Amino acid sequence: MTNKGKPKFAAGDLVQLKSGSPVMTVEVENRDIYDRWDGTYSCSWFSGAKNNHKSFTEAALKAAVIEE
Repeated sequence: MTNKGKPKFAAGDLVQLKSGSPVMTVEVENRDIYDRWDGTYSCSWFSGAKNNHKSFTEAALKAAVIEE
């Protein structure tokens, strides 16, 4: 995957899959061996007490809307 510009999200941002998902936290912008952003983010979220981790492309993510 190649860098298509600047990352839209940063570590700590809350995101969701555009297709629907739990709210996830961006942990890191993934980098290639040349330290260039590779277009993906490592995210984490909880499902009950289980902490899950997975990488997603920017195209699959949207900012999470949190209502207070």
